[in-house]
Amino acid sequence: EIEDCTALDLFAGTGSIGLEFISRGAKQVTCVEQYTPHISFIRSVAEKLKVDNLLLVKGDVYQYINKCGRQFDIVFADAPYADPRLSEIPALVFQAGLLKSGAWLVVEHSHHNDFSQDPNFKELRKYGSVHFSFFQAE
Repeated sequence: EIEDCTALDLFAGTGSIGLEFISRGAKQVTCVEQYTPHISFIRSVAEKLKVDNLLLVKGDVYQYINKCGRQFDIVFADAPYADPRLSEIPALVFQAGLLKSGAWLVVEHSHHNDFSQDPNFKELRKYGSVHFSFFQAE
């Protein structure tokens, strides 16, 4: 359920996931992206759509996770598949306390990653070569 939730989009890229959260009724979305042209693109699309509940953060996702200090109803992470730290994302998100009780973390990844042994892992969904691992906070 996205409506009225707070969402965090890590490695936001072009912002399509964050904007989709908003289109489905999220009350606040934070997008974290390091690449300046992507930040500019997200900002321009948000302005054209008159979106006022999107917070853009330019910076390193891993640093943001550690210093964020907020909690969300859903966190979506779409790190580059070649990112050597991709496998650390679930542990980092849970250690930083980014998820409210019952909240979800969704990590997009390739078939090379297996998160099934993570204590918070709930489900794996496969769509062709793209995999989504779902984790839930207690």
